Order: sequence, then structure tokens, then C-alpha cells
Amino acid sequence: MSFIGNLFWIILGGLFVALEYLIGGILLCLTIIGIPFGIQTIKLGILALLPFGRDVKSRPNAPTFLSTIFNIIWILIGGIWICVSHLVLAILFAITLVGIPFAKQHLKLAKLSLTPFGYEIV
Repeated sequence: MSFIGNLFWIILGGLFVALEYLIGGILLCLTIIGIPFGIQTIKLGILALLPFGRDVKSRPNAPTFLSTIFNIIWILIGGIWICVSHLVLAILFAITLVGIPFAKQHLKLAKLSLTPFGYEIV
């Protein structure tokens, strides 16, 4: 089931979302300060490419001071806009009965795109 879901996901726009994340991650990794944010963006891009069959879990020692600071910087720089775009796409997909699984994946991506530090993709 996850193979079929990922296949339809890629066809219906998941490839473009993943490419945006990957290009943004590579650009962020060009600077020393942006490397932690670039790595998280690349992880988001990999999840955005094949989201079905994967889950997002909180790390056991998740809320550290550094991850909290990075999440605050992430939200201020652009994480809120990424989250809003995933929420809008989730609403658009949820309008149709067939799009509900895709809406659930966009909600998963919205959660992770708002605060990516302190989570791992399983």
C-alpha cells in the first residue's frame, strides 16, 4: 500500500515539494551557519519524496536547549510559511475523499516543518 501511495504522491506534486526542500537544503549547507538547518531541510526533502510508510517520532532526549533555540530560529526564518503551505495543501487534498491520505501526509510534514529539531524519521 505504501508503494502505491508514494507513487501517486510523486505524481500529484510530491516530487516538486521534495525538490524544493532538497535545493533549499543544499543552499543552506553552503554556509557554515546554515549547515544544521540545511541538514534538517534535506531530511524533510527525503520525507517529502516518500512519506507513506514512514513516521515522525520525538527523540528520547528531544527538548534540549540547543534544539529549542534552533526551532525558534527556524520558525522565525521561514518555518511558519512552510507549515502554512503544507496546511493549505492538506485542506485542498482533504476536500476530496480520495485525497484524504495525501492530506494526512501533508499534516505530518506540516508538524515536522514547523519544528524539525528534536524529531527523527522512522
